Amino acid sequence: MPDQGVIKREIEISGRVFSLETGRVANQAHGAVLARYGDTVVLVTATYAEAREGLDFFPLLVDYEERHYAVGRIPGSFMKREGRPGEKAILSARLTDRSIRPLFPKHFKKDVQVVATVMSVDQDCAPVLCAMNGASAALSISEIPFQGPMGAVIIGMVDGELVVNPDVEQLHEGKLHLVVAGTREAINMVEAGASEVSEEKMLEALALAHDEIRKIIGFIEDFRNEALKVGLAKPDMELPLPEVNEALIAEIRATAYGKLDEAAHYCRDQKLDKLATEGHLRAVKSEMVSQFLEQHPEDESTIKNTVDALEKEAVRKMVLNEQLRIDGRRTDEIRKISVDVGLLPRTHGTGLFKRGQTQVLSVVTLGAVRDEQIIDGLDTEETRRFLHHYNFPSFSTGETKPIRTPGRREIGHGALAGRAIEAVLPSADDFPYTIRIVSEVLESNGSTSMGSVCGSTLALMDAGVPIKAPVAGIAMGLVKDEDKVAVLTDIQGMEDHLGDMDFKVAGTREGITALQMDIKISGVTGEVLARALTQAKQARLFILDRIQELIPEPRRELSPHAPRIIQTIIDPDKIRDIIGPGGKTIRRITEETGVGMDVEDDGRVFITSPSAESAEMALKIVEAITGEVNVGQVYLGRVVKVMDFGCFVEVIPGIMGLPGKEGLVHISQLAHTRVAKVEDVVKEGDQILVKAIGYDNQGRLKLSKKEAMDPPEGGVPEPPSGGGGRDFRSDRRPGRPRPFRDRR
Repeated sequence: MPDQGVIKREIEISGRVFSLETGRVANQAHGAVLARYGDTVVLVTATYAEAREGLDFFPLLVDYEERHYAVGRIPGSFMKREGRPGEKAILSARLTDRSIRPLFPKHFKKDVQVVATVMSVDQDCAPVLCAMNGASAALSISEIPFQGPMGAVIIGMVDGELVVNPDVEQLHEGKLHLVVAGTREAINMVEAGASEVSEEKMLEALALAHDEIRKIIGFIEDFRNEALKVGLAKPDMELPLPEVNEALIAEIRATAYGKLDEAAHYCRDQKLDKLATEGHLRAVKSEMVSQFLEQHPEDESTIKNTVDALEKEAVRKMVLNEQLRIDGRRTDEIRKISVDVGLLPRTHGTGLFKRGQTQVLSVVTLGAVRDEQIIDGLDTEETRRFLHHYNFPSFSTGETKPIRTPGRREIGHGALAGRAIEAVLPSADDFPYTIRIVSEVLESNGSTSMGSVCGSTLALMDAGVPIKAPVAGIAMGLVKDEDKVAVLTDIQGMEDHLGDMDFKVAGTREGITALQMDIKISGVTGEVLARALTQAKQARLFILDRIQELIPEPRRELSPHAPRIIQTIIDPDKIRDIIGPGGKTIRRITEETGVGMDVEDDGRVFITSPSAESAEMALKIVEAITGEVNVGQVYLGRVVKVMDFGCFVEVIPGIMGLPGKEGLVHISQLAHTRVAKVEDVVKEGDQILVKAIGYDNQGRLKLSKKEAMDPPEGGVPEPPSGGGGRDFRSDRRPGRPRPFRDRR
């Protein structure tokens, strides 16, 4: 794009300025904008390349690039530079991708890449909003045929009130984090985490989001029109419709549609499972393709695409016209469910959830505070105590492919299920464990992410984690043809592939904890969303009944294989006593007791041990080292040393050779009467009651034996006034010369 000046326009969103600018940077990209919200700045570019030969899908690639300089940090890796994207970056890229993907023409097959580079971050202004709205703007000013613009907002909820684009504090205190994207007519992407928010409140939040989205869309349209006037934007490229052989398509329809419709009804009537259904339909389609290829070998692509389209049409019409699905279920019917717990003998908790031919095994592992994940990203979050990981091996669908590191799909599904579960986890103060759940997909026929929510709930309850309430999830689908609409409960793989929507809803009996919606059409209305949420709640309650029939509440005791963690709080000034010189003391404690110990800067001490006995022993050592003697309190102490002027008494015993707490009982504090010799009252090894009476100027503890005793009957006798014996109030005897002191 030639350098023809700069256009910058602003709009206020939720009390903060959002701006778009083009023409200043990245002018060789086909569309480039600097999107700024508060002090958050994201450069978003859109580029395209010519279509690759034989490509039968739209190759859209969205990258979200985090730069640590955006928050004034140097990366923590060994290389000290950004490496592969972190989880937050991948999830942000997915949000952008899912928002724009439905808005390209179906026959557009050129490579398109959208890159969002985060350059400055104001924590109160989410960079993902700049990325999503910036992508919409960059595509709109490019020649790429984009059927937008779309807009995006975040909705929070504080004290029951909905907030548009909440700041960090509002998100932290609130019960909702809802990301919504849409066009002027409808919503096309939803992602949410919530703390048991009702369906009614969620619909209200979606309506508020759509109102704000319409304002953003109007702003982007004005921005594009101004850029067009000065040559900083280009009209959409001409996109000729693909040439089609109408006569051949009509011939295929006349022959194949009836057979495919008959095949679909056969699968439904016989209630065939996934593999049998796919095999039967594949055989019929293969026969049709082979038949027409013999006559039209040059039109292979047209024949295959037409047969696939007819299969889709036959299955969809069966649902819309007969309200029955290809596996014989009604539109609101859930597949058969089975649940189990405690399958693996040495793990801390397991849950096996099966719904139809989707089966997920979730496994819980409990760890120490040191097992928290360290986050090296652009957020304020530094560590994470709850991890949910999702694995989708090829054998779950009967396929073969290499096992690689988790892809974007695995990370996205794991994060969604984790968000659903996190809302019911106990706080770190109540349950000081790091919690990791791994969900292994063993069979897949749709909605594995929601299956992992259910399996994870079972595993947590089996592990004895005191969750607030069980959580279940369900995937809703949609088949829409003009005015005909069918909302499907518990969609399977074919319905996800041939349908128009994948709407995942998770929650407790009280409300929603997570949402995710992806669609293949331009958007859905609030009425459709309301129907989907109503059916999802009914399904969720049905699944929760099955879960609680098996395990009504979390187990009272943790697994015997789980570590025991004791938490105590000490004065932060005492941390150095626990650590010791060069870490000597804490190493000795852990070596002698076999525990792990984590000491936080705020004085929290976490003791982790395979056995409760070892943890208790370590706790006693910590208390001995850091325990404070309270003035005015009476202690049962042990005499450890006798001197002419008094005795030293240990009131908090030492342990493992480490010193305890001791103080001095002066000879004058041994009894209510005069004491001539300390040994007349106590000797080493005696146990005596003493009272803490204060500290001297050097911080040494002063104790009293007489104040811990009742006074003798008749009162305390007066001390002798003189003659014979030693005056306990003086260092000299009567009549004895004062000792000489050299005062030079």
